[in-house]
Amino acid sequence: MAEDSLRIGGLSSGLAVILNSEDEKENLSKARLISYCDDFGHQSVERALEYVFGLPNKSLGPLSGPIDSNLIRSIIKNHLCLNSEALVSNRDGVGIVNNGTGPDVVGLEEFSICGEIRIIKPPLLLESLAVFSSARANACVWKGKWMYEVILETSGIQQLGWATISCPFTDHKGVGDADDSYAFDGRRVSKWNKKPEPYGQSWVAGDVIGCCIDLDHDEISFYRNGVSLGLAFSGIRKMGPGFGYYPAVSLSQGERCELNFGARPFKYPIDGYLPLQAPPAFSSFAKQLLDCLSRLLDMQSVERAERTSVEKLRRLKRFVSLEEIFHPVSHGICEEFFSVVEADCKSAEYIGWGPLLLFLMGIFGVQAPHDLLSLDRVLDVFLEFQGSHVMFEHIINALSCGCKTASLVLTECPYSGSYSYLALACHLVRREELMVLWWKSSDFDFLFEGFLSRKSPNKQDLQCMIPSVWWPGSCEDVSSESSMLLTTTALSDAVSKIEEKHRDLCLLVIQFMPPISPPQFPGSVFRTFVQNLLLKNRGADRNVPPPGISSNSVLVSLYTVILHFLSEGFGIGNICGWLKSCDSHGHDIGFLHRGGHQSFPIGLFLKNDSHRADISRLGGSFGHLSKSHPLHDQEAEVIRWEEGCMDDEETRVTHLTKQKPCCCSCYDVEFTKCSKYPVRTATKSSRHHCSSIPERSAQVAAECSTGSLNDEIADKPSSSDQSESEFGYHPVQHMRTVTRDSDVSSTTLREEELLDALLLLYHIGLAPNFKQASYHMSQQSQSISLLEEADKQIREQACSEQLKRLKETRNKNREEVIDCVRHCTWYRVSLFSQWKQRGMYATCMWIVQLLLVLSKLDSVFIYIPEFYLEALVDCFHVLRKSDPPFVPPAIFIKQGLTSFVTFVVTHFNDPRISSADLRDLLLQSISVLVQYREYLAAFENNEAAKQTMPKALLSAFDNRSWVPVTNILLRLCKGSGFGSSKHGESSSSSVIFQRLLREACINDEELFSAFLNRLFNTLSWSMTEFSVSIREMQEKYQVLEFQPRKCCVIFDLSCNLARVLEFCTYEIPQAFLTGPDTNLRRLTELIVFILNHITTAADSEFFDLLLRRHGQSLEKVNRGMILAPLVGIIVNLLDASAESELKEQNDVVSVFASMDCPETMHYGFQYLLEYNWATSFRGEAYLPKLCQLEDFLSLLISHTEPQKIEGLQCGETDADDGMCCICYACEADAQFAPCSHRSCVGCITRHLLNCKRCFFCNATVLEVVRTIEKTVER
Repeated sequence: MAEDSLRIGGLSSGLAVILNSEDEKENLSKARLISYCDDFGHQSVERALEYVFGLPNKSLGPLSGPIDSNLIRSIIKNHLCLNSEALVSNRDGVGIVNNGTGPDVVGLEEFSICGEIRIIKPPLLLESLAVFSSARANACVWKGKWMYEVILETSGIQQLGWATISCPFTDHKGVGDADDSYAFDGRRVSKWNKKPEPYGQSWVAGDVIGCCIDLDHDEISFYRNGVSLGLAFSGIRKMGPGFGYYPAVSLSQGERCELNFGARPFKYPIDGYLPLQAPPAFSSFAKQLLDCLSRLLDMQSVERAERTSVEKLRRLKRFVSLEEIFHPVSHGICEEFFSVVEADCKSAEYIGWGPLLLFLMGIFGVQAPHDLLSLDRVLDVFLEFQGSHVMFEHIINALSCGCKTASLVLTECPYSGSYSYLALACHLVRREELMVLWWKSSDFDFLFEGFLSRKSPNKQDLQCMIPSVWWPGSCEDVSSESSMLLTTTALSDAVSKIEEKHRDLCLLVIQFMPPISPPQFPGSVFRTFVQNLLLKNRGADRNVPPPGISSNSVLVSLYTVILHFLSEGFGIGNICGWLKSCDSHGHDIGFLHRGGHQSFPIGLFLKNDSHRADISRLGGSFGHLSKSHPLHDQEAEVIRWEEGCMDDEETRVTHLTKQKPCCCSCYDVEFTKCSKYPVRTATKSSRHHCSSIPERSAQVAAECSTGSLNDEIADKPSSSDQSESEFGYHPVQHMRTVTRDSDVSSTTLREEELLDALLLLYHIGLAPNFKQASYHMSQQSQSISLLEEADKQIREQACSEQLKRLKETRNKNREEVIDCVRHCTWYRVSLFSQWKQRGMYATCMWIVQLLLVLSKLDSVFIYIPEFYLEALVDCFHVLRKSDPPFVPPAIFIKQGLTSFVTFVVTHFNDPRISSADLRDLLLQSISVLVQYREYLAAFENNEAAKQTMPKALLSAFDNRSWVPVTNILLRLCKGSGFGSSKHGESSSSSVIFQRLLREACINDEELFSAFLNRLFNTLSWSMTEFSVSIREMQEKYQVLEFQPRKCCVIFDLSCNLARVLEFCTYEIPQAFLTGPDTNLRRLTELIVFILNHITTAADSEFFDLLLRRHGQSLEKVNRGMILAPLVGIIVNLLDASAESELKEQNDVVSVFASMDCPETMHYGFQYLLEYNWATSFRGEAYLPKLCQLEDFLSLLISHTEPQKIEGLQCGETDADDGMCCICYACEADAQFAPCSHRSCVGCITRHLLNCKRCFFCNATVLEVVRTIEKTVER
């Protein structure tokens, strides 16, 4: 007790100054602090300053005067400056040539540049504008260990490394293509020294590549983000002073990278290696000053942590009150700091990117909760100095760069990746002074893009991020499932944190009103940035994007920000009165979910803004439309409508109806968790897909190979004449066009503008990502199937040699599965979060309603940008295929997107849409959706589909769209043909559309005749292509990889076409049995042609070999697929002939008997009878039909035998001049006019279906004259 009493009493002498009362706190900044001693002679102020400046105990004597900045600077100069300029390393072995920027500054050597390299941002952010550009630095090394860093802005072909001055640079050769020249290329994953060798890892944009050379051991190595890629080259040639190795880079066109030779601190310094450019002399001193300031803030943290005066008293020997010394000490440190920076202006960049950034990050904290109070106190002090603006410019640059290069680290989640940089940047620009500083920077857009960047992982990164992998049915460790679930959750949280900071930063920019005249509205700066970004990325969706486009992650991040604003709301209510973000109850309702009255400014489509200059519209180019359909008087109009006005009242679902859309419904949460990993859901759904030609849009392309097939298909004769039909059956109710309110300034950022930008960002940024995600999901399903097959064969295999090969195959398949699972997991984490799916669904609802409303206004509809339609279709299919599913398939269309069905069925043949690719896209959507029972029901319940689709499908069957139309018709008629009911497909056919198609064909004979003609032509062409392809492979010793695949695809198409033809003979037999026998003869020729090519020995044997080569199951793909429709066609015609009440009808047997190849035909029909149909049927229901076919063959033989005998008796005679010289089967009873060439009526009628010129002289046919009956046919 006595000791404690002495201690407390001894310290009481300083309480008057140190422990101020509440009344004295207001005057703390004015207090004059002098030294006070306790009873033991300890001076508390001196000891506190010794702690701040890191000085030994009692190194400061008693202070006789007040503590001010002069005293602090004198302490600094007396105790901290002694060794600040001493060089800590030996830099012998490097030589730098002065290129005009300074004797010790490393940059590019101008005369070494080959090609065209542009510095897009100082000091060394490069872009290649030539096909291949190379350059060297102005520094060479001949001994020691040296390095430089390259920050990749793009991830294409770049060769980074070292080269001597003798290495030649040309338009095709660069670093690594000659002796004494060494490079690494992460795009091709190779190292280069005259020739490439496998080395390293693939790189991604944002990677930091360390290029290291060790001339003590004659070695070169490379590092990726601080991780060694291994020794690249050894035994390199030694050089002498002035003739050493130069840093050198070679870039292909459009590639960008930033070189750092030491002007800034390295992101990933490698122990033992020195930068080519020495750090500034005062950098270590600046770091010491910042360390002093950091310790001063530590004192504040300790003081804030103290709870009682007793705890404060126990620390008084070491610390005094921070408030009394903080201002003079911090001010003195900053004065010295900025005086040093101003004395050596070249050191500002190094200090800003290094010591100062680390200091601010250390105070702020890399994880939440952040120390905002301490950071604000530092900022207050810094901003008192004029030189702080230069330093904060470097800080903002460094933070932006940090966002590009930061990688997600699992152990740091959820505060990983670019989070810490974004959080600090957001806090800094909350200060108007710093926001203005950033905005005034010439690099504002570039830095903003950097903040929105997010580095993508490569294969090795994914292995670190997702170490444990599991999928349903896997044989992995049981703990892998829970481990992967935890990993996925952690990564999702990290991505969410980053996206939250992206939104915070964008909101700050939106709220910012620049200090210019005239005053700007909130959002003007953000709008300008978005427009500039879109302008910069014109052409980003091309196969070969133009140089200078942004990183894809920037587009994705900005899309995500805008989607959240429009779907979930801005979260800040009404921003200065310019957003309608609050409902009457004050809740923040997202623009996409408000429902009720909707509006859209037409002027968005009618402006030819710079960022829209090259964007195609539905009706063609803007320049063409502005001349042919000028609409200047409508630019100020706003179209208004009521949500759901284009839907049937019975099925209408809106945000205001009792039943809510899927994006606002509460469904079982467990449903969204039914597929944790995208494996089984995708696999099972793909098995229900009956079409052999899958999907084909930007998103659905991953399921489809039609695109490549269409490239191989030559143009065929016949093209349907599209008639102007009624596009859209709904009357446009609750829709009006009004003039825009005059009090709404054109400078105000509107939510409709953000929606417009959202769709373009989706088109150029998100669609490629979703396409990749779809590819990996498909690849994963295939790899799992191969793995399961390998496991099965291993269990059944006894031979040790084969077992060894099978195990090797299994291991390879397993690695592929693991890689795919990791990629799918990453895409699910980064792209498929629940709120994003909700927003995408609402976007689809909004846009399809807008398109339907505007489709009633022809003059405006043609001005709609094509990307509106493309983004709508792609987004719809992304949601449809998402895993886990967004909502159950049964309600996906029903509860909110019935309008989508209306739009696709009424516009896939709309002549106002000038792009055939866009019309194909809509047609492909129908083709995909009708493959599924749930979606087919949506078509059956849609009035527009029932009224317009049957006729539109028949008219759209031409030489471009026949593949998807065939798939649609096949699906609608599925299960009604011979040999197609083994698996019960008939239960999923559409009786409704079968009836509608039959009525359309009967009621419009001209339309059906044209369709049937094109069907004959297309089936004849496809079987010819198949036969030719088979023969080409038979004749070639080596078969190219694509040829078997092409054969299989064409065979599938032929089977589908034959099934459609079978449906026609079943539903409309009169088209073949009554009137002229042209259709029946063409049908007969096709059947004989197909039988000849399928059943001949050589072709059939090679066809079976082709199936085995592809590993196809003979039960799944066999000749029965094409033979079954032929049986069905014959049986259908025989049944119709027997049931018909017409006396005059074409005789099926006679027409077949008139063919000039009876033996081939008899062999083909016999083959049909002997074929093993049991593989295609359940039970014996097919036997009666085979009996009909057998009876038909008997009748056919009885008809052909007399004709054969008659031919033998007549012998060889001169051809009758009256016979048709085309078919040599009928009398030439008609002639063309005016050229008078003769042929038979049948041949002439068939020819005129496809061509209106004489097939002898090519003259235009005006009429056909029957020479026997003397009748004229026009």
